[in-house]
Amino acid sequence: MPTTIDELRASGWESVPVRDEVRRNALVRMRASEPLFEGVLGYEDTVAPQLELAILAGHDVVFLGERGQAKTRMIRSLTGLLDEWMPIIAGSEINDDPYNPISAYAKNLVAEHGEDTKVSWVNRDARYGEKLATPDTSIADLIGEVDPIKVAEGRYLSDELTIHYGMVPRTNRGIFAINELPDLAERIQVGLLNVLEERDVQIRGFKIRLPIDVMLFASANPEDYTNRGRIITPLKDRFGAQIRTHYPLEVGIEQDIAEQEANVLGADGVDIKVPDFMGTIIAMFSQIARQSAHVNQRSGVSVRLTIANYETLAASALHRAIRTGQSVAVPRVCDLDSLASSTMGKLEIESMDEGRDGEIVKTLIDTAVLTVFRDAVDPADYTALVAAFDEDLVVDAGDDVSPDAYVALVNKVPELVACLKWIGITPTDAPGEVASGVEFILEGLHLAKKLNKASQGKKSVYQSKG
Repeated sequence: MPTTIDELRASGWESVPVRDEVRRNALVRMRASEPLFEGVLGYEDTVAPQLELAILAGHDVVFLGERGQAKTRMIRSLTGLLDEWMPIIAGSEINDDPYNPISAYAKNLVAEHGEDTKVSWVNRDARYGEKLATPDTSIADLIGEVDPIKVAEGRYLSDELTIHYGMVPRTNRGIFAINELPDLAERIQVGLLNVLEERDVQIRGFKIRLPIDVMLFASANPEDYTNRGRIITPLKDRFGAQIRTHYPLEVGIEQDIAEQEANVLGADGVDIKVPDFMGTIIAMFSQIARQSAHVNQRSGVSVRLTIANYETLAASALHRAIRTGQSVAVPRVCDLDSLASSTMGKLEIESMDEGRDGEIVKTLIDTAVLTVFRDAVDPADYTALVAAFDEDLVVDAGDDVSPDAYVALVNKVPELVACLKWIGITPTDAPGEVASGVEFILEGLHLAKKLNKASQGKKSVYQSKG
């Protein structure tokens, strides 16, 4: 790569504003039908088109949405729209453009060395800055302040070199993000007005104007406008685009997100296999919770709940497999009881009676199981199975029942086979999968009020309602 300004000019490199750079690279992706951000599912027809328009228009963007809607992840992934490498004046703290330096340090360097001024190269990842807005965030954090150490070293206060630049100038020629923008004190938000409109920063006590080049993104929760704080009107007015995010609109998308993001790890000699219907139950639970009157919807039901529950379900199955010496851990309905630990901290339960949180969560789980069961199994196929229970069939189920016992049950009760085929399981599948399928069918019949269920500890007994 060129190492001086002279070599840089000879190479043909051209300096463009960061918005034009992002727009240019976005257009390349659009023409190739590639997404602007990787790994974010469910926004292809909603959020993504709005973001594409904002980038094409060169707008600063604020993402508005509840917690756990991938706002920060989208912003971070936009660094992929920056050029992989960018030249700066060597040693510059604020990524000075070799052709148009703005800091006193870079200007002095170019004045002294001219075209022989050294340049260095910055990777796209280093051109991204992020700040979580907190009430104690100061102008010095974002914009800059006089550095007392530099003054103590003998520099005059009037010397621009005494400035310690804040995070925004240090992200010059890059992308800067502010998470939870309403949490930023209103007087500090005022300090961003020039950044968004005049494209400069003004540091207290100095008659300087730094025409920085930065693309600003922010995230906010809608409730923050009235709860913890608000975005002041002049600042909202300066954002070119406000894009509303949302939770997954379909159960299948939520399940795909959980499978993509969940950290499901087996152990030495033990693999984990989560049946599709069990993953659907986890996703359905979150979808139902977002519609429940017992859950505070202003707080939201984050997709992180789905991911955490998916991981907990797999961990519960792994725990049983290790304890019983199984080589494959397959989650069952009995593992759903373990979701309480990963759910309670992520849902704000609204109940008139104290201590009903666990009961409400259990009801939501049962509703999810019943919904998935009704969607998956044809009633015509479980009529014969219910009739078999009417003929004194009794089935023991639970965490301590071995997979081989469920396989033996399927071989003994052929009426089960027709139900299992609806969820993609056959009697010849691995014992753990057969066990998971049988428990799901039995629990679905119980919740559909076709069978009685008596539970004691980890053991359950299913039998005829007659």
